[in-house]
Amino acid sequence: MAFNVALYGPQGHAWAMTERSASHLKRNSSALTIGSSTMRFDGSELAIAFDEVFLPWPGQRSLPKRMRGEIRLAPDFLGLRAYSLDEAGGHVWQPVAPSGRVNISCDSCPGGGWSGDGYHDMNFGARPLEADFAGWDWARGTTRDGRTVVLYDSLLASGTNHRFGLVYAADGAVCAFQPPAGQPLKRGFWGVGGGIACDDAVEPILRSRFEDTPFYRRSLVETVLAGERVVMMHETLDCRRLAMPLVRLMLPFRMPRKG
Repeated sequence: MAFNVALYGPQGHAWAMTERSASHLKRNSSALTIGSSTMRFDGSELAIAFDEVFLPWPGQRSLPKRMRGEIRLAPDFLGLRAYSLDEAGGHVWQPVAPSGRVNISCDSCPGGGWSGDGYHDMNFGARPLEADFAGWDWARGTTRDGRTVVLYDSLLASGTNHRFGLVYAADGAVCAFQPPAGQPLKRGFWGVGGGIACDDAVEPILRSRFEDTPFYRRSLVETVLAGERVVMMHETLDCRRLAMPLVRLMLPFRMPRKG
């Protein structure tokens, strides 16, 4: 178990994910503590207090070795519906807070913090992801009129392609839609591809790269849906690469373990 904290900014990127044993875990109906970091929901606001040792990018010697701060997310509404991601229902995804206001205070952030649009979701399942998925693409963004759009495009290990889109109105009303065909994005340094739904005769634009690993990418992408340009946080997970023995051997370098 671990708290994963990733910060991206003009000074560079900072990333922390230390795996810990069950002795570092405390939880109840409203709070979860792993090591020195805590997540708590009081019914109206999600508060995350983190204190982690981070892995800096090369050349980032000016940043502190620990990431300490707090994230507070006030949801505009709660997404109460969960969605099955596979045919057997063994993997479930729930957009808990499709949109909200987030405030971050952190000693690693320029000016001490940041505020803006926020989102929270969760996945859970009974089997390892790589046992049932070849991979997926996910994206989330906000339209000009304030609607939240979420895209999911997964490829199951069986070869079945499961694609859907959700649009949330400001009052939380949700409508499913069939996204346009996915268009490929330029591959990352490690060769991970991925794509995003985009209208015909238009190409998505890769604005920023945040994570680029042998099996996972996180990026900021501009796409066009039903004629409207939408900037979306985007991720690609390649489960086939995740299952490779060589990649497994590399994981402890980014995910140190503490007993």
